[in-house]
Amino acid sequence: MQSETILEMDGISKSFPGVKVFDNLCFDVRKGEVHCICGENGAGKSTLIKILSGAHMPDSGTIRIDGRVVENNTPHLAMGLGVQTIYQEHNLFPLLSVYENLFAGNEYTKGGLLRKSEMVQKTSEILAFLNSDISPFDIVGQLGSGEQKTVEVARAFIKESKVIILDEPTASFSQAEIKNLLHIVKKLSSEGISIIYISHHLEEVFEIADRVTVIRDGMKINTYNIKDLDECTLINDMVGRDVCSFFNREKVDIGGIKFEATDFSGNGVSNVSFVVREGELVGFSGMVGAGRSELAELLFGVKKADTGSIKIDGKDVRIDSPIDAILNGMCFITEDRQSTGLSLQHSILSNSNIAMYSKDNKRFVKPSDDLRVAQKYCKSMNVVSPTVHQKVSLLSGGNQQKVVLAKWFATNGSIYIFDEPTRGIDIGAKEEIYKIMTQLLKEGKSIIMISSDMPELIAMSDRVLVMRKGRLVADIPKDEMTEENILKFSIGGGSDD
Repeated sequence: MQSETILEMDGISKSFPGVKVFDNLCFDVRKGEVHCICGENGAGKSTLIKILSGAHMPDSGTIRIDGRVVENNTPHLAMGLGVQTIYQEHNLFPLLSVYENLFAGNEYTKGGLLRKSEMVQKTSEILAFLNSDISPFDIVGQLGSGEQKTVEVARAFIKESKVIILDEPTASFSQAEIKNLLHIVKKLSSEGISIIYISHHLEEVFEIADRVTVIRDGMKINTYNIKDLDECTLINDMVGRDVCSFFNREKVDIGGIKFEATDFSGNGVSNVSFVVREGELVGFSGMVGAGRSELAELLFGVKKADTGSIKIDGKDVRIDSPIDAILNGMCFITEDRQSTGLSLQHSILSNSNIAMYSKDNKRFVKPSDDLRVAQKYCKSMNVVSPTVHQKVSLLSGGNQQKVVLAKWFATNGSIYIFDEPTRGIDIGAKEEIYKIMTQLLKEGKSIIMISSDMPELIAMSDRVLVMRKGRLVADIPKDEMTEENILKFSIGGGSDD
């Protein structure tokens, strides 16, 4: 492997409103190397690749590609300089053939006519180089996930990329698909193409990496030659935080089984079973693509399960839709409050009452009742707003999340699913949300909490269930909860799966 630097980031800083992601970050990639980036969810990995690919502009710092300083980077400019990004989600034209996808925007033409035979021939040559038996004429939408990822790599090859960025490429792959992609990565590297490979699967990292950079909380912690790195050191670098000073949740007595899910499969989830007791908060951990949010969608009836049954208070219930879930006392605080939790252009009053309508058998709505409900919950949760007639789009993130909670509290539910309950809100608002959740537990409610925030999981959970590749792989009791232990199961450290 050559040591020539092909890409360099020097002194990169990047902030979003209220959040500083990077401060003076430095990172480089050598020609023909596989450079893996590791870090927990939220460490800054995605922002890093978006800066490299031109999707985000850094606030300060310098980017050099093949020795050239890149100013005012854009996706088009980055690709023109040989940097191709392949995201976790496929970015293809599903109704077009493989060769049409490879040459979209870069067609071979002569005299205004497409040179189809030459494009097909070139596609065949690249697919053969990648050891793929995909046909140039296959329709992309009919290919499997691993095959589609191969098509995206082939497209980068068509564009003569110097650096290919792969962002969590195997999140939903089978073992055979993972093995094939790792073979492709090694082959590209052997041809002098540099690979930036972002993954939380440590077995993949140790198989293909030449160097590994660990990012934590927007800072580069270390860069290692793979021969100088072991799994324990890598996990410690990824974690590296003291949770002792974090929010200290009041202990609540736990009662009998309130909610029981058995053998849930579908939507990327396989054979998941678990119980939640009265007054218990069960945390769900796992890396990107583990299946946590997908499981929540099945439980709440947002997506249809292939198999699975639910008992509430020991009785079988059928959840075929969110309305069924609401009627059975379930509440779902979704991950993206702005897209799926709120109607942003409507008032606090309207948002606070909308879920309750699903439970109410009244044919007519009394505005005075709606006003009373909105005022009651906004007051109890200290929603900062001059009036309940205020549009929720004008509220802060923390106050928006409180309005989402008000909507569900109005239904008088008993089982709460929180998906990333404090994402994007400041520490003061976080503690208010934690206190509200603790009060629910004191009232005997049951909580399922999905979170990528390790200190939050450890501080708030009575147990943590860990998901990996759509399956439950661990049930960690309170006295065994450490970031290292949770992360070990999340990334498969020491496991054979």
